[in-house]
Amino acid sequence: MTRIISGFAGSLTLKVPSAGTRPTSDRVREALFSALEARDVIVGARVLDLYAGSGALALEAISRGAASAVLVEKSYAAVQVCKANAALVAARAGRANQTAPSGRAGRGDRPSIRIIGKPATSYLSSALDEFDLVFIDPPYEVGGLELDHVLEGLVPRLAPDAVVALERSSRTPVPAWPAGLALDKVSRYGETAIYWLIPEPTD
Repeated sequence: MTRIISGFAGSLTLKVPSAGTRPTSDRVREALFSALEARDVIVGARVLDLYAGSGALALEAISRGAASAVLVEKSYAAVQVCKANAALVAARAGRANQTAPSGRAGRGDRPSIRIIGKPATSYLSSALDEFDLVFIDPPYEVGGLELDHVLEGLVPRLAPDAVVALERSSRTPVPAWPAGLALDKVSRYGETAIYWLIPEPTD
């Protein structure tokens, strides 16, 4: 069972694809978002979730105050799950706005959530948006060559102060970072490694 951990949609149960995806564990997701909140990068962020699966990462960010999210997933079944979960979160956002005291941030408008049904590399090759927060959580069987292409395609789509969280098995080799992207730190949680990436300074 996967749930939204915190925010206006906290405790909301999300649907999960029956096969073909690997949901991030609640423990890792909670640690990930605690670190993001410490960096103060969630509220108002434009979020990109590549290999979205159920959409739990992007939707958690939306629940915690992100302004918009694009969920990219090539599996048709997972896209339908993302759409259903996004609708549940959007409905919660509407109710939260209705009950919020006048004058508080977030009243009136629901966050923007878009679902894109195509491979990550294909999306990045034609995307025009810029993002502040990016989640990359590919199936562990996704090879280094595909990941290289994804990271290279992502660089032009990053805001200057963007944060990228890449989740991989701690047993797989450390990915190669393309020009324009730098490793900030690595967090390890048992079999899971989170690589924190930031845009590489240009000067």
